[in-house]
Amino acid sequence: MKLASLRNGRRDGALHVVDRDLTRALPCQAFPTLQAALDDWDEAAIMLQRLADELRDGRREGTLPFRAEDCLAPLPRAYQWADGSAYVNHVALVRQARGAEMPESFWYDPLMYQGGSDRFLGPCDPIPLKDPDWGCDFEAEVAVVTGDVPMGATPAEATEAIRLIMLVNDVSLRNLIPGELAKGFGFFQSKPASAFSPVAVTPDELGAAWAGAKLALPLLSHLNGTLFGRPDAGQDMIFDFGQLIAHATKTRDLAAGSIIGSGTVSNRDAEGGPGRKVSEGGRGYACIAEQRMVETIRNGAPATPFLKPGDRVRIEMLDGAGKSIFGAIDQVVTDSASA
Repeated sequence: MKLASLRNGRRDGALHVVDRDLTRALPCQAFPTLQAALDDWDEAAIMLQRLADELRDGRREGTLPFRAEDCLAPLPRAYQWADGSAYVNHVALVRQARGAEMPESFWYDPLMYQGGSDRFLGPCDPIPLKDPDWGCDFEAEVAVVTGDVPMGATPAEATEAIRLIMLVNDVSLRNLIPGELAKGFGFFQSKPASAFSPVAVTPDELGAAWAGAKLALPLLSHLNGTLFGRPDAGQDMIFDFGQLIAHATKTRDLAAGSIIGSGTVSNRDAEGGPGRKVSEGGRGYACIAEQRMVETIRNGAPATPFLKPGDRVRIEMLDGAGKSIFGAIDQVVTDSASA
């Protein structure tokens, strides 16, 4: 089933079941918010599936037209947002571009940071940018929403706790990152609010594409209407979502409604190189920084600019029939300094 939180004037929106074609929605009266459903998932999943079946079969009155612009993030705020870096190729490129060696531990011990989760952006909300010199970038990722996960969970136990999957634009302010990391205390100002796809889906909606706690489909990113990247989210993912969740639970429980991100999806090319632009016949990249890294490695300096006010980013994933699975994250960068 597919679930969305539609705007209703309240912070957490109203939980709706959405049909597979992303055209109609049905409110869930018994569980008014997605967090309420996650808190009582065993009961809620049965009721939500019944609504999904009735919506599919046309047996339910009170349906609404579904529009992505009416959506908040599926979880407009969450108890936990932790983003991993499962695609080590991305990390390797960052370090190679600045001439730094990558520690061997990065291949067996995931990187993860704890992001702000008190307010997420909806899929069509603007990306506010106060200063273009901060180096605004998009990062196309996959994320999962968990049920309760106990401290010390194994990867297999963690995988069983995955309730929903969705897409993320993990907005980054690249030029603020070096100064923050130099303090030795991690990201904060360089990681503003992230945006999520219009709907979150249960694993069964993905069919064979969801296997081994990975989502094996291309993740499409468009910048100003031009295809920027189409890396396969199932390839080069060194740590699956079970491993990422287990990593997060090493020293703590995770509460139902925790969100764990994959990190920027990143593929190497067929020859083992760092990947190529779409215009060069490659799969492109899921963020501007990675393209800039490759330009630096090959040419000595980056050529692609970061985002500026007026730029438009679209992130989406299609099924085998070419239909959108999660709906699209479709955002325009706005000048928040003049707001």
